[in-house]
Amino acid sequence: MFERWGRTMVRRRWWIIGAALAFMAFGGVWGTQVFGALITEGFEDPAGESSRAVVRAEETLGRTGNDVVVLYRSPTMTVDDPAFQRAVTDTLAGLPGGTVTATVTYWTTNHSPGLVSHDRRATYAVLTLAGADETERGQTLEEIEDDLAAPGLQTQVGGITAVSRDIRERVASDIALAETISIPVLLALLVLVFGSVAAASLPLAIGGLAILGAFTALRAMSYLTDVSVFSVNVVTILGLGLAIDYGLFMVGRYREELARGVSVEEAVARTMATAGRTVAISGVTVAVSLAGLLIFPMPFLRSMGLGGLSAVLVAMVAALTVLPALFGVLGHRVDALSVRRRRPSPEHGFWFRLAHSIMRRPVLYAVGVLAVLLLAGAPFLRVEFGGIDPRVLPAGTESRVVTETVDRDFVQNSQLPIEAIVTAPDPAGIDRYVAAVRAVDGVTGADITGHAGDVFRVTVTYRSDPISAQTRDLVGHIRDVPPPPGGEVLVGGLTARLADQLDAVADRLPWMALIIVGATFVLLFLAFGSLILPVKAILMNVLSLGASFGALVLIFQDGHLSGLLRFTSTGTLEATQPILVLAVVFGLSMDYEVFLMSRIREEYDRTGDNTHAVAVGLQRSGRIITSAALLILVVIGLFSISGITFIKLIGVALLIAVLVDATIVRALLVPATMRLLGTLNWWAPAPLKRFSDRHGFRETSGDSRA
Repeated sequence: MFERWGRTMVRRRWWIIGAALAFMAFGGVWGTQVFGALITEGFEDPAGESSRAVVRAEETLGRTGNDVVVLYRSPTMTVDDPAFQRAVTDTLAGLPGGTVTATVTYWTTNHSPGLVSHDRRATYAVLTLAGADETERGQTLEEIEDDLAAPGLQTQVGGITAVSRDIRERVASDIALAETISIPVLLALLVLVFGSVAAASLPLAIGGLAILGAFTALRAMSYLTDVSVFSVNVVTILGLGLAIDYGLFMVGRYREELARGVSVEEAVARTMATAGRTVAISGVTVAVSLAGLLIFPMPFLRSMGLGGLSAVLVAMVAALTVLPALFGVLGHRVDALSVRRRRPSPEHGFWFRLAHSIMRRPVLYAVGVLAVLLLAGAPFLRVEFGGIDPRVLPAGTESRVVTETVDRDFVQNSQLPIEAIVTAPDPAGIDRYVAAVRAVDGVTGADITGHAGDVFRVTVTYRSDPISAQTRDLVGHIRDVPPPPGGEVLVGGLTARLADQLDAVADRLPWMALIIVGATFVLLFLAFGSLILPVKAILMNVLSLGASFGALVLIFQDGHLSGLLRFTSTGTLEATQPILVLAVVFGLSMDYEVFLMSRIREEYDRTGDNTHAVAVGLQRSGRIITSAALLILVVIGLFSISGITFIKLIGVALLIAVLVDATIVRALLVPATMRLLGTLNWWAPAPLKRFSDRHGFRETSGDSRA
């Protein structure tokens, strides 16, 4: 099938290339407008109690919230000075009509102590903006931001909408910077790897097509569901990364076939029958890994899954259609604009010798590598999960400064209290409930801050950090307080949302693991006809992930390298990020596994010699895998310098995982374990072996030599 497909792509090459150019033009015009349709929220569980508390409060008490927090400070006056009051109240009263639906100030709350700083020289106003969603409220903020400055007072703007706006703008600028730097660097490295500009440009062309195609898909999806702005980071990493992987593998195989003296069409057909089939298996395997994110209820993770799936599938389809069409156009000119003379890769080069060296002492290498990986992963045993707050922004960002100033100079938790939405048919019941909440250990205050009919909002303050495990435990204790007779209590707020998120992750994570492991096992069995190789591949992926997760604890939880990487450690890891890293790393690791095992299996089918097959397979794929890893590290590394902490975390985690997987695991552990297992590597029960021979999709080509 793949051989016939390759011949068809060559014969229809101009139609394929024309369609690809038209698609890229459409994606460049329409798809790149996706940034305006994305959200920065979506980390919460929509079915969680905290989310239901928000819905109940908005239905009965009206929407309130710190969309905008405006901090006013005077170096000379206190809030008791009439001039201070006039400057603030006149400024807020002069805002355009219809832009603000609710305003809370020190003076509208009858001098609430929570709204004045300890030195009484600062106060803040809380504005609820008009707008049905985050995008509309962001537009409202832009409309009124310049009008918020009060004469004679220092003015700074923060709050949820300002933080979201700053995150969105930083993500867009980081991606633009990463692509601006990475594309020239990648092209230069590709030229060095391939030895010619023509060959080097092919993976970048597929990468550009994958990114624009994924942007187009995300914009279309934004009309149907919420899509997170952070999904574009995954699109860029996977779009470029997998395009480079697939391009390296297919271009390398195409050049091998041309070197055997066959025609261009025959070379493309053989390339598709071998490398093309491997790319298809790899693409489906990576897509399955990312599909595991779709079972989570949080829009953030689902968006990452959708974005990743789009990038992977477009990259795979482009590699299987546009790339063979380009081969047909270029023919032998694939080596045009050479920068160095290309020599055929030796059959017994560095990787061949390395494999034999390892396989002469397999126990030593296997035990040594396992010890290193287990030691690297050990810190993850003490991981502490937390959430996201304005500290994800770079220090000095105005919206972050406002939050930090209010937390430092005002009553603790004045911005991030625990809120209980209480239905109490009996008025006496609400008083007893509030008294019971005040008696909970760790609570510093509980007051009714709003009511409508028999629905009350009870605001609870506390001493600990809002995203700490201690405060999450406090939420649990408050939820254990019995509701008023005949009533109901829904506990919400930032900490409650985090607790619900962690519960949702813990509930879905085993199912995600089952989907990824089960589907990967089946795909690898069908590809290689063995029950042992899939198990070994999955275990090795777990080891790579463990090393990466251990490093995350040391760097982002403990704060090591925070000065070098320029971020603020919160003492926790945001819970959804390791889930995302798990899906992406598992997919990329399987990408390398499929490339390596396909060449080993091909040689084993030809010779029946397991040791020789491992050495030859590593020789033929080792340079490609290492080159692919180096190139994707360039893409990932640039995201490690992102100004958003959890984007930086994703970049660092992927960088470490890819580095470990492409070097220690593939180059050392794979040869050692395959030598120890011997012919057991290829074992399967006879009925399954017959099934694999009949229905599997092993990489073979009757016309090509190994």
